[in-house]
Amino acid sequence: MAKAADTLKTTIEQYTNSGNQAFKDGVEKSLSALNEINAVSKDNLEAVVASVTAATKGAESLGAQAIAYSKKSVEDSVAAVKTLSGAKSIQEVVALQTSWAKTALEGYLAELNKASEIVSSSVKESLVPLNGRVTAAVEKFQAVR
Repeated sequence: MAKAADTLKTTIEQYTNSGNQAFKDGVEKSLSALNEINAVSKDNLEAVVASVTAATKGAESLGAQAIAYSKKSVEDSVAAVKTLSGAKSIQEVVALQTSWAKTALEGYLAELNKASEIVSSSVKESLVPLNGRVTAAVEKFQAVR
């Protein structure tokens, strides 16, 4: 009877120790996974901040360009009106108006191209940090497989 009690006690201790070790291992794995998730989340947040910063710089550049173009356009229009008011004939008015319209259209198209370049550059720059995070995630998933 004493021997059976000792065997039972030993068996219970082994199961308890195994259970405790399994629980400890589970907790350590969980903490390790949480730390990894926190690191990934931090990197993702930093990438989003970098992306928004790049987009903001692009928007500021685009706004500055638009303001500069508007100012120049108004100045050119005022100058054109002054020139037109000094015209001596209808033919001269038509020639001046045509010249001004051509110049204004060329300037507008040039500004439109600049704006397109700024937007394109801004989008590319804002996607770089996000693409880096996607690449890191894909590499991590592939490593796990």
